[in-house]
Amino acid sequence: MSDNNNNNSSNNNNNNRPPPFPYPSYPSYPSSSSEPPGSDPKYRPWPVPPYPHQSSFGPPPVSYEAVPSSHAENPAASGSRSAPGDRTGNSKVAIPRTVNTSNWTSSGRVSRACENCRDQKAKCSGHRPTCQRCQESGIRCSYGDRKREKMAKQLSDLTTQVQVYETLLREVSPKLDSQTAQYVDQILNDQRDDNEQLTGLHASASFSASRAADAALLSKSSPGSSLAALDYTNEDFNRDLKIQAMGFVGEHSEIAWMYRLKRLLERSNSVSPRETWDRQSVSSVNFFLDDSDIPVIDDVDPSQRPPVTVADQLVDSYFQVVHPTFPIVGKVVFLPQYKSLYLPSTTRPGKQWLAILNLIFAIAARHARQLHHDSDNGPDDSLVYFSRAWKLSMSDAALLDHPNLQQVQVEGLTSFYLMNIGQVNRSWRICGISIRSAVAMGLNLRSESNSIAYPSKENRYRVWWSLYLLDNSLCVMTGRPPSTSDDFCTTPLPVPFREEEFGDNKVIQLIADHEARNIFMETFCFRGPGRAVDSGGTPDSFRLQMPTVGKQSDQIVAGAIEALTPNTSLYFLYHIDLAQIMRESVDLLYAPGAARKSWREIDVNISMLHGKAEAWLSRLPPAFHFTQGAPSFERQRASLAFRFYSTKLLITQPCLSRLTQQNYGNDPPGRFCETMAGVCIEHAGQMLDLLPGPPDLPWVYRISPWWCILHYLMQSTTVLIIEMLLMAKPGTAKFRKVVAQVSKATCWLAEMSTKDPSCQRAWLVCKDLISEHAPELGSIAGPANRRTT
Repeated sequence: MSDNNNNNSSNNNNNNRPPPFPYPSYPSYPSSSSEPPGSDPKYRPWPVPPYPHQSSFGPPPVSYEAVPSSHAENPAASGSRSAPGDRTGNSKVAIPRTVNTSNWTSSGRVSRACENCRDQKAKCSGHRPTCQRCQESGIRCSYGDRKREKMAKQLSDLTTQVQVYETLLREVSPKLDSQTAQYVDQILNDQRDDNEQLTGLHASASFSASRAADAALLSKSSPGSSLAALDYTNEDFNRDLKIQAMGFVGEHSEIAWMYRLKRLLERSNSVSPRETWDRQSVSSVNFFLDDSDIPVIDDVDPSQRPPVTVADQLVDSYFQVVHPTFPIVGKVVFLPQYKSLYLPSTTRPGKQWLAILNLIFAIAARHARQLHHDSDNGPDDSLVYFSRAWKLSMSDAALLDHPNLQQVQVEGLTSFYLMNIGQVNRSWRICGISIRSAVAMGLNLRSESNSIAYPSKENRYRVWWSLYLLDNSLCVMTGRPPSTSDDFCTTPLPVPFREEEFGDNKVIQLIADHEARNIFMETFCFRGPGRAVDSGGTPDSFRLQMPTVGKQSDQIVAGAIEALTPNTSLYFLYHIDLAQIMRESVDLLYAPGAARKSWREIDVNISMLHGKAEAWLSRLPPAFHFTQGAPSFERQRASLAFRFYSTKLLITQPCLSRLTQQNYGNDPPGRFCETMAGVCIEHAGQMLDLLPGPPDLPWVYRISPWWCILHYLMQSTTVLIIEMLLMAKPGTAKFRKVVAQVSKATCWLAEMSTKDPSCQRAWLVCKDLISEHAPELGSIAGPANRRTT
C-alpha cells in the first residue's frame, strides 16, 4: 500500500510539472490493452511513449488521490520514503490518508490552471489529466499551451505557410511575362534575405555567411543561370521509362544548354505549355536514343564469322578510321592473331578474343553502312556482330567474372559502339564498368613489373588513355562527372611512336628509362606554359628543342627526338593533352562546388583555362594544323579541330549563359565576361565552318569523327541559336551572319537525319524551337518534307 501511495504521489507530482517542451500527440488505446487494436506482437515498429495520454471522450474512469497543494508544488518532498520496517530515530512514518476527493480543498497556488478554470476565474487544483473541479463537474479538462509555446507554434505555422507560398510563386513564375516574373523574383529574393538575417541572430558569423552566400546564389537562380543549378536537381529521374532512359543531364551538356534556352524563351515570351506534361522536362530536348531498345539478336551463332574478304575489309576499315583515336586494341599483336583465324589450324581462340573481333566488325560495319548509303537496304550487319559479341562476353555470368585485359577491351569497345548508335546513357554506364575493370588491374598506375615486356606495357598504357578519352567525351555529352580521378593516375603519357616502331632500339630505350621519358615529354611542354613548336620545314615535319647531351638519359632523349616524325601516335598524344584541359574545365566550372564560387573566381578560372587552350594550339605541330596541315592527316586534323572548339565552348559557355540572365543581383557581368561570351559565339561559328558548305554526308564518315559528330554539331548550333534568339539585334550584320550560320547547321542536321535517327531528333528539336519562338525565321530550319519518327 505504501508503495502504491508513493507511486501515485510521484505521478501526481510529476504531472503538476509539465515538461519544458510540448510532446507530440500519440493515439490513445484502451487501458485494458497494451497493444494497438489489430497489432501483431511480432511487429512493433514504434514503442508507445510512457507519457500520460488524454482521452478524447470525457474524463478518464480513474480516481486521483487528494494531495495538499504544498506537497504538489514540491516534488522533492515525496522523493524519499522509508519502508515500513526501516524505522530509525529520524525516520518519518507515513500517515494513512483517507481518499475523499469530494471534500478536498487547497489554500495554495498551482503553477498552471486548466482552460476551464482560467476562463471562469475559478481556483484550479492543477491535477492532470483532470483537475478536481472539472472531474466533479463531469466536463472535459484541458491544459492549453503557454504564451511562449503558443508563439512558437504560431511562428512554425506561419513559416510553413510562407514556404508553401514561395514554392507556388516559383512554380508559376516561368508562366508569367518577363516584367512580372522579374518582380516576383525580387520579392522572393527580399524574403530570402530577411530569413537569412533572422537566421544570423542565432548562428555563428562564419556559418551564417556561408549559408547566406548559398541562399543568395540559389535565390537568384533562374532558367538562364548555369551555375545556380549545379548542386541540386529539380526533376524525378525515376518518374517514367523515358526519363529513366535519359537519366541525369548536367550543366556541361549541350542538352542542358538547349533546355535552359527553351525555358528562357517560354518565360520571356509568356508561352504557356500546350503539349504534354513532360514539356517542361529536360527530356523534351533530348535527341539521343536511349529510350529505344537495342535489338540484340538472341538466335545468333557466336561461332560464325563473315567471309574472309568481308572480314578483311572490316578490319582494315577499323584500324584506319577508329584505331588512331581509340587504340584500345594493340594492332601489332591483334593482326597476326586475326590472320591465323582463317588459316587451317587446331588452335581455337577464346570467347573474349572472339568478342573483341566481333565488336571490331560491328563498329566497322556501322561505318560502312553509313558511308555507302545503304542504311535502308537490308538488315544491319553491325547488330549481328554486336549480338555475337554480347553473347560471348557480356552476359550475366561474364559480368560476375574477375576482369582481365581482354575483358577491359571488350567493355571499352562495347561502350564505343553504343555511343556510335546514339545509346549515350548506356555507353556511359558500360564505360564506367570498363574503367573500374582497368583500375582493378592497375592500368591507372605506372608499371614497374619485370615480367611484362616493354611493348606490352606501352600497349596497356594506351588502353588506359583510350578509356580516358572515351570517358571524357561521354562526360561532356551527358553532363556527368568523369569516372576517373587524376589524383589516382600515374600512367605515363603514351610515347608518340607508331606501334610498329616499338621494337626499335631507340624507342625501347625511351620506354625503359623513366627519367628519359619524362625529359622527352617535357620537350612538348605538356602540362606547362605553352611554347610554339618550331614550324620550320614542311607540314610533314617539325623540330623539337634538343636537350643538352650529358647524362645517358639525355642521349636517349636526343636519339628519340631525332627519330620522331609526325604520325597518328603523336596525334593521339596531343588529343590526350587537349582532353586533360577539357577535364580540368569540367572540374573547375561545372562541378557542384562551382555554384558556391563568386563570379570573380569563375572569371579567373575561365581566363586560366582559355590560356591553356591557346597554349595547346600554339604547341600543335604544323602537320596537324586545322586548315593547312598535311593532307595525309586530314582525319586527325578534323578530329583535333572539333575537339579544340568543343573545349573552348565548354570554357566560355558560362559567360554566355551569364549574359542571358535577366537578374544579375549584386554581381553583374564585367567586360571580361562579355568578351568571353563573344569568344564563345565566335568559336561556335568556327566549329561550324569546319563542315563543307553544302551538306556532304560522305565527308562526315570519311573525314570527321563521325562517332560523336552530332555532339559537336549540337554544341555549336545551340550557342548560335542562343545568340540569334536572345542577344543579336534583328536587322544588324551580326544578326544576318548568325542566321546564315544557324541555317547551315539545321540544313546539315536535316540531311544527316536521313541516315541517323539521333540526328533526326536533334533537327526536330532545333526546328520546333525556332518555329515557335521566331516564326519569321522558320524557313532556316531546313527542309520541311523530312520524314519524322
